[in-house]
Amino acid sequence: MAVTRLKRKDRKVRSQAAVRRLTLKLQNFKPVVKNVDIEKIKEEFKAKKEQKG
Repeated sequence: MAVTRLKRKDRKVRSQAAVRRLTLKLQNFKPVVKNVDIEKIKEEFKAKKEQKG
């Protein structure tokens, strides 16, 4: 028996799957957590303020 493929439907199904994979990937994405030293940043701002003023 010969197999006939529906090309348009196949493209549609593949694109839907690709979009689904992408959305799931984005949902599971976690941004990189960076350790930020707040005190150091405050000191930098103070130093800049003193230079200007």
